[in-house]
Amino acid sequence: MGQAPVVYGQSARPPRGDYSRASEDYTCTQDYASYTAADHDTYRRLYERQRALLPGLASQAFIDALPSLGASDRIPRFEEVNERLCKATGWELVGVPGLIPEVPFFTLLANRKFPVTDWIRRPEEFEYIVEPDIFHDLFGHVPLLFNPVFADYVQRYGQGGLKAQGLGSCEMLSRLYWYTIEFGLIREAGQIRAYGAGILSSSGELAYSVQSPEPQRIPLQLERTMRTRYKIDTYQQTYFVIDSFEQLFEMTAADFAPIYERLKGLPEFAADEREMVGA
Repeated sequence: MGQAPVVYGQSARPPRGDYSRASEDYTCTQDYASYTAADHDTYRRLYERQRALLPGLASQAFIDALPSLGASDRIPRFEEVNERLCKATGWELVGVPGLIPEVPFFTLLANRKFPVTDWIRRPEEFEYIVEPDIFHDLFGHVPLLFNPVFADYVQRYGQGGLKAQGLGSCEMLSRLYWYTIEFGLIREAGQIRAYGAGILSSSGELAYSVQSPEPQRIPLQLERTMRTRYKIDTYQQTYFVIDSFEQLFEMTAADFAPIYERLKGLPEFAADEREMVGA
């Protein structure tokens, strides 16, 4: 039967991915036999390039966990990664044909299932791709799911997403996902490092996010983050910094319902709006 394709934002072309393969919860089996030699080579080249860029820019927790992905010279099989991941933190990877709706997405995370797009970008998209592909999802997201504290945070986010959906507050919560899981920075040994998947899987934004004088980097505050819009087609102008994954987990332990209610009456921050000194 399959499902309808999903689109977030605006695009000049329809979503990629075979949604006819998707089950009711939008998951599908990884069609490993469909990957070509060129697909595996694209993954290998992407992996090698990003791995070489990590030292001094990526979180050490990410660098330490990266080998847990397994093979770097070919697209990994989800079941092989799951053997290690389930033992480490109780998570498992599930295939999806591409972007999926919020409720199925939140439900999977709440049940410690991480959706991974099962197709890979074309060679001509090596430098940039609009939608997340298997390289972004595997390389960017999965290593830190081997970290128990971060893995618990992602599950908590999924549980919070289901609640936010019922309160009509998904937009505010999506900004927390964007500025932590996708584009988060962390302070390690006094240095700023990247832990967000969108940064770690990008050859350009990795150095930019950590070293460029252009963007602002401010301590993560829930309400400021939830009020801050973001851009999907440029490097970020604002990054939020945590001191540890434990801090992130503890910060998100509270009931967000009163926060959502309070923020509904407050103005939003533009993606590039500067933090006032002393504010």
